[in-house]
Amino acid sequence: MILSFPVLLLAALIPMIIGFIWYNPNVFGKAWMEASGMTDEKVKSGNMIVIFLLSFVLACMLAFALNGMVIHQNHLASLFFGQDESYTQTIEYLNTNHEGWMNNWRNFRHGAIHGFIGGIFFAFPVLITNAMFERKGFKYALVNGGYWIVTLTLMGGVICQFS
Repeated sequence: MILSFPVLLLAALIPMIIGFIWYNPNVFGKAWMEASGMTDEKVKSGNMIVIFLLSFVLACMLAFALNGMVIHQNHLASLFFGQDESYTQTIEYLNTNHEGWMNNWRNFRHGAIHGFIGGIFFAFPVLITNAMFERKGFKYALVNGGYWIVTLTLMGGVICQFS
């Protein structure tokens, strides 16, 4: 797996940037506050420095996990050729005769597609499950789920493009 720590740190900023936009009162902030039962007093009562620092640490963890979802081409050949000696020979052949074959799909679009899939099939079901047990409405799940789908899509695109 390829890890580029500067890229992962850059991708970890995306949830904060999208959050500033998404949860702005002029975008979905009012709908989120209404659906979650949040008030201005509750928002202002938190220690925002701690909240943002911890959010960034958690976003770094998320970027690290997302890296394996969006950069996976080195595993693609194993689906077709297995993991035995022929696999090794095939990889050597492709690297020698087809310059850059592993990088053909390392672009923003490929990463964004996998980030989007992660948002739809991982984040959204978790949020809907939590919302049901917390007795929150579907609007709450849509606002938060939409945020994570967009965020993971962009994070996946950035990680795949620049790693």
